[in-house]
Amino acid sequence: MREYSIPALVDVPAAASLADVVFTRAAQDPHAVVMRRRTGAGRWDDVTAAQFRDEVALLAKALIAAGIEPGDRVALMSRTRYEWTLIDYAIWAAGAVTVPIYETSSAEQVEWILGDSGARAAFAETARHAETISEVRGHVPALEHVWLIDAPVVDGTVVDGTGGAETLASLAAGSGAASVTDDQLEQHRAARKAADLATIIYTSGTTGRPKGCEITHGNLLSDVRNAVQGALMEVFEIGGSSTLLFMPLAHSFARIIQVGCLESGAILGHWPDTATVARGLPEFQPTFLLAVPRVFEKVYNTAQQQVSESKARSRIFRAAVETAIAWSTSRDADGPGGAGQVLRLRHALFDRLVYAKLRAAVGGKVAYAVSGGAPLGERLGHFFRGAGITILEGYGMTETSAAATVNKPSRNKIGTVGLPLPGVAIKIADDGEILLRGPNVTPGYWRNEAATAEVLDPEGWLLSGDLGRLDDEGFLRVTGRKKEIIVTAGGKNVAPAVLEDRLRAHPLISQCLVVGDGRPYVACLVTLDLEALDFWKKQHGRPADATPAQLADDPELIAEIQLAVDDANKAVSRAESIRRFRILSTDFTEDNGYLTPSLKVRRHVVTKDFAAEIEAIYATH
Repeated sequence: MREYSIPALVDVPAAASLADVVFTRAAQDPHAVVMRRRTGAGRWDDVTAAQFRDEVALLAKALIAAGIEPGDRVALMSRTRYEWTLIDYAIWAAGAVTVPIYETSSAEQVEWILGDSGARAAFAETARHAETISEVRGHVPALEHVWLIDAPVVDGTVVDGTGGAETLASLAAGSGAASVTDDQLEQHRAARKAADLATIIYTSGTTGRPKGCEITHGNLLSDVRNAVQGALMEVFEIGGSSTLLFMPLAHSFARIIQVGCLESGAILGHWPDTATVARGLPEFQPTFLLAVPRVFEKVYNTAQQQVSESKARSRIFRAAVETAIAWSTSRDADGPGGAGQVLRLRHALFDRLVYAKLRAAVGGKVAYAVSGGAPLGERLGHFFRGAGITILEGYGMTETSAAATVNKPSRNKIGTVGLPLPGVAIKIADDGEILLRGPNVTPGYWRNEAATAEVLDPEGWLLSGDLGRLDDEGFLRVTGRKKEIIVTAGGKNVAPAVLEDRLRAHPLISQCLVVGDGRPYVACLVTLDLEALDFWKKQHGRPADATPAQLADDPELIAEIQLAVDDANKAVSRAESIRRFRILSTDFTEDNGYLTPSLKVRRHVVTKDFAAEIEAIYATH
């Protein structure tokens, strides 16, 4: 059993809370810009520390006037936007507990989260969200208030409320907030300490009902402060550092960056979704990004597709890719100056022709990106570093307040998820499971002692459910999920993540699911990326309106996917390799229930709904 830990750099005082930074920063440097808020196409207005403090204090007073007491739960259902951060900190300033709800959640999911958490109030972004809450309100008796962030407009007139919801604007502007004094607000804020609950994050879960993961003020502060002053110091302390946050703030991965920006002084911006963020990045011009690997894969694939119709440009792009990878790997082998003269000249040439355009597409100033949620892949990691954007892979889970390990700019071992954060210990159990311990680890699940006992042992070690290994320097590699191990009829144990991660790196593949439990060999279900498929159809003379179902048996398309399968099989033994695959007519998405909000495949749902397709794979062999 191997173990590795790094001593904490920062100990969080017992009296500390997440809301403190809003008031201390405003007192120390009231004119410092803490956020930029988009107020129109291409227009971003600065929000100073004093402005943010005033808005947080006003909203917190309004919550107190509405009867919200320290420890009460307040739900927040919204996309990523400025108001998300404002409401989050106002809830903390009032001494309450934030309960995030993904804006894509169904009525049944909303009912469960509101009911299980006992939320006394809820913020809804849109009229549609408010209506969803209104549908289930009769089944959640503890819910007393619903406040609407976006007021609906009819014939140019603001309509106050939907389904009985008061608007955020009227809540903050109402007479209630004026009746609460600064001393009363301070009493509410001071009532919460580091050990107290700050948020309950309901894990999206690939099976069963979501569990409410308890995260304390101390959990988040310990995670953030040790990351900012340790591994990610260079990321957060670039001159004028800033980030545009476009991942859902309901997810712990984005939440820790929100808190990290407020704690470190990095400027924070918000964008509501990944689908349109390509417009926002050149506007905001961030210095670092946070994203899941799929985002970086899309950036790479889009760049590749844009040159695919020209043989000359395709050759240039391929050469640029190989040069970037060679330049990056030479740094690992021989240090920053390790590249030979010819390689340096080639790299400088392609920097002008290719890399600069890629950097411009993400705003032109991005030097670093933090990636998590799934393995990025060494080839992609080396390419982006060679192109001038260093991607730092990390690892964690909701139960570790997001981050547990991360690479850092000065010690970035591509292909691993880095070293433990200061204060965190990692142990690999005899069966390969990753165990974690530290001040960032959850105290347990909300009102669920049985679930808590399943993941926290008596010594405080969190059983992650992930498999991995530590190298001689303490760097962690994640190799799969313990519960997802496939055992073939021949008794071979197969970790599907190794194959799936490599398959998803191919431009044509959107999602995939490796199967083979109890079967004679490993097989795979594959879905197609529609944007990449459009390029492929143009290149191969297929009708523009041809669907994945119509192309599923196309020999050239099958041959293209087979190349991706062959590449994935290089990572495993013959007994673990994918022998057959089947292209599905529909993608796995959050909307159709095949992906969780954090973009993990719901394996049990896919295998159930596509049982016939799986049987067809094995029926002929």
